[in-house]
Amino acid sequence: MTLLPFAILSLLHIAFVCASLPSLNGTGVATLDVSSSSSCSHTRSLWDIIWSCAATLFACTWTAIHPNIPGMDEGRFAILSRRLGIMMMALIAPELMITWATIQYLSARDAAKAFNDAFGAQLHQARSDHPDMEESTATLLGEISTLDRTNSPHPSPPHVASCDFREWTVTHGFFAWMGGIMLYLNDKPRATLTPKELKHFVLEGSVEMPIIVEADIEDRSKGDALSKGIAILQLAWFVLQLIARYVQNLPITLLEIDTLAVAALTSIAYGFWWKKPKDVGRPHAVYWKATASPPSKLFYNKVDARFSEHSSNLFLTCVFSITSLFGAGPFNSPRAFHSRRVPSVGGYGGDDLIRHPIIIILIGCFSGAVFGGIHCLGWNGLFQGLTIWRAASLTIVSVPVFLLLLGGYNIWLDGSNDTGDAVAGFATLVSFFIYIAARVTLIVLMLMSLRSLPPGVYDTVA
Repeated sequence: MTLLPFAILSLLHIAFVCASLPSLNGTGVATLDVSSSSSCSHTRSLWDIIWSCAATLFACTWTAIHPNIPGMDEGRFAILSRRLGIMMMALIAPELMITWATIQYLSARDAAKAFNDAFGAQLHQARSDHPDMEESTATLLGEISTLDRTNSPHPSPPHVASCDFREWTVTHGFFAWMGGIMLYLNDKPRATLTPKELKHFVLEGSVEMPIIVEADIEDRSKGDALSKGIAILQLAWFVLQLIARYVQNLPITLLEIDTLAVAALTSIAYGFWWKKPKDVGRPHAVYWKATASPPSKLFYNKVDARFSEHSSNLFLTCVFSITSLFGAGPFNSPRAFHSRRVPSVGGYGGDDLIRHPIIIILIGCFSGAVFGGIHCLGWNGLFQGLTIWRAASLTIVSVPVFLLLLGGYNIWLDGSNDTGDAVAGFATLVSFFIYIAARVTLIVLMLMSLRSLPPGVYDTVA
């Protein structure tokens, strides 16, 4: 699995590099027809353009996407197909990926703060009262025998004292929200715990506080410097090529403009996910104490009421996945329930949507406006449907601004005016449909423009 992105990138990169290398003779040929594009090394073909954009998009999305922890019994095909589905969402609606990454970051930060506030003061007080506690605790832990669990297929429960609590970071918060804490009951996995449930159970003494340092979480992560470096170099090379074409007054295709917009927004999402572990395969086990009563309600131990527990509605799953991306609230699908994992586009708390509405709305609308603004770079392009492209780009810029003002109006109302809330909700729904129509229009025009490209598109930079 780890070699897959490098193999695909290598194949995608061959044509791009070959098209970028100049030769000693040959001249560039400008043409309006794709079928008559020159094969001269001072020019590039349509496939060179497509492959370079595909390589950039793959490098950015594959590196930026940080999926939640899969189910322990899920196969590689299920994990890969789910990741490819998220990548497709990032290509079609990268602004939603930024909103999702923002909510996850805020949830992770709040979870870390909640744990530090709850257990950090107790730890500081205990260490001040007993300065030699750490050394004695370490000696005691070294003498604990674990022979009684050698025949168990599951890892041993952590017999540690609460004084061993380590300060949580944003990485801990990400790890907990992405399904990193699995509750075991009678040595069998029961369900993934949310940070709020974990804190509650630790405080009431039903489970021990999991002792896991940030270095251990990073060790589970498969995000290495090599894959990040390849993605950064590919993106930098692509951007430099576009800048050079602009300086030399060479036209840029709509496909390249859209690629630049998607790459820019996925880079922003990657910034919010910078501390999130990548491609973690297994959660950390916490064990329910035999002396405590079994838990009755767990968030991820039940199917959302809008689903049927014994039937997987694909349409509802797709709809709720899309709405969950822009913060409509977490849900638990039948597939996630049976796999004992966090939903694919979940991994955040509903309370965080209430605590940080302004930040979420501001970042989501800003990313949408930036996405439309980058598409406005094709304002003076030479292709069919230019007026429609301009209108669709301006729509994508203006709709987020309108939603930002509408969101501020909703926050100002604070539920005090039912009529105002209804009107605002209807306007929001209509705005989303208009935005989707504009995005679809851009995609259609982008694909249609490849049939007849303007003169100079096939010329390479000097």
